[in-house]
Amino acid sequence: MTLVALCSLKGSPGVTTAALGLAARWPSGEQPVLVECDPAGGDLLARFSLETSPGLVSLAAAVRRGAAPGLVWQHTQRLPGGLPVVVGPAGPEQARASLAQITGAGAAPLRQAADRPGTAVIADCGRIDPGSAALGILRAADTTLLLARSHDDALMHVAANLDRVVRWSRRSCFVLIGGGYPTSEVVRTLGIEVIGRIPDDRNGAAVLCGRPGRRSAPANSPLGRSLARIAATAASRSLGRPEWAQEKVPAPRSVGGSPPAMSPGALPESEEEVSR
Repeated sequence: MTLVALCSLKGSPGVTTAALGLAARWPSGEQPVLVECDPAGGDLLARFSLETSPGLVSLAAAVRRGAAPGLVWQHTQRLPGGLPVVVGPAGPEQARASLAQITGAGAAPLRQAADRPGTAVIADCGRIDPGSAALGILRAADTTLLLARSHDDALMHVAANLDRVVRWSRRSCFVLIGGGYPTSEVVRTLGIEVIGRIPDDRNGAAVLCGRPGRRSAPANSPLGRSLARIAATAASRSLGRPEWAQEKVPAPRSVGGSPPAMSPGALPESEEEVSR
């Protein structure tokens, strides 16, 4: 019973890869489905050589006839490891038109799917700005995870958009990517909530990008372990459960304005731990 939106405010910090890994490592008790809602167009079609339909375009067409709780599932495809996905079209025109239809209905297809017991909808919303066609998804989400690199240029955009973020989402928090300023310093200086940090892990990301590799790679990699912890935290927040009550992370579902000055420091403990 969860709808989680992932997005970024600047650049391409790997939102699709993070969304895919989050769905693959979602805690047991809920069946995750990944929906590509990026207005710039989807990536999974090419990454995994999927069909153009069913997907976001066919889902948007079906919405015209009325949304139903099971509608999202009728427009999924399965990745090699079995994870269900609603693939977005590669072109931005089709993606934006489809999102306009879906969000025009108050994101009802995704919200209704997420409201079904035992279901978690993970929405990859790409890069977000005030005119984004995916804003309606953020407004409907239980939790929005904003990904940002912990460097001056990315954090400047975070600081400049904090007021907007509060208006866009009922419950938002940040996930930092890679090295840079320590998490504790970012939290203290910008006054934001950070629920996790994803290390730069090329080997772990390779499998999530559809490249050949061991099926167990995402689970055993620093990337997989960090995403498992973030998934458990996001699930707890969305369901209103304390983190200590969250189930243990299961075996993964396979997938084939400027901020105040901060002094750079060592990586935070959370990232050091996942890198071991």
